[in-house]
Amino acid sequence: MIDRARGDAEALAESERRAVLARAAHVALVDDDPDQSELLRYWLEDRGFQASTFDSADAFRKALSTRTFDLAIVDWGLPDGDGPGLVAWLRESRHAGLPVMLLTVRRNEADIVEGLGSGADDYMVKPARQAEFLARVAALLRRSGFGDDEVQSIEVGPYRLDLRRRVALIGKREVDLTEREFDLAAFLFRRHGRIVSREALLVGVWSLPPDSPSRTVDTHVSRLRRKLELGGAHGWQLNAVYQHGYRLEPA
Repeated sequence: MIDRARGDAEALAESERRAVLARAAHVALVDDDPDQSELLRYWLEDRGFQASTFDSADAFRKALSTRTFDLAIVDWGLPDGDGPGLVAWLRESRHAGLPVMLLTVRRNEADIVEGLGSGADDYMVKPARQAEFLARVAALLRRSGFGDDEVQSIEVGPYRLDLRRRVALIGKREVDLTEREFDLAAFLFRRHGRIVSREALLVGVWSLPPDSPSRTVDTHVSRLRRKLELGGAHGWQLNAVYQHGYRLEPA
């Protein structure tokens, strides 16, 4: 009876971990107004997202070298530049696929055109309203591969990950993956086109501290690359990015 109860508890813990992996997204808040940053962070974390705050463009750029984000919310006015400039830099960098929302008091048409023209995916006028803000965040994440419980699969090129059945396919051919390999694949495929750091994988897939030894990450990535044939044969490849992590990208 005790063993059965322990097994049920472990199964529940694993189910909850998978749910977090399926839904959790890491949002970067780039704003030098601490009151606004903390308010937005509270709204996001209350909804179940991860949120990190940065008070300058430079602090955010440095964080990108070791951390992975799924959405950036950028204020127009920053102490070391402006929001559109940071967005334009992102679009020319290794992180070009990162969704971005600009947040600003500027509301005239010319500013909106400039902001969206810099590469931003959305534009919201301050003061932010909680319900609208969270709805826009959810919409941007949904477009980039995150969604609610109704999302059943991730499709990238000929690859399909069935999240309900936890099955990976190349075309119609099923590929045998371990539980951990499937979690790793889901994490990477959701972020295709973006660099994913080893630290992000340790936290998001293994639930370990970001400074844990990363040997296990490299081993699992190597196995996943071999099993899913991510060397370019099917139009996609999983590449190591020196001193940064990994990126799933077109061959």
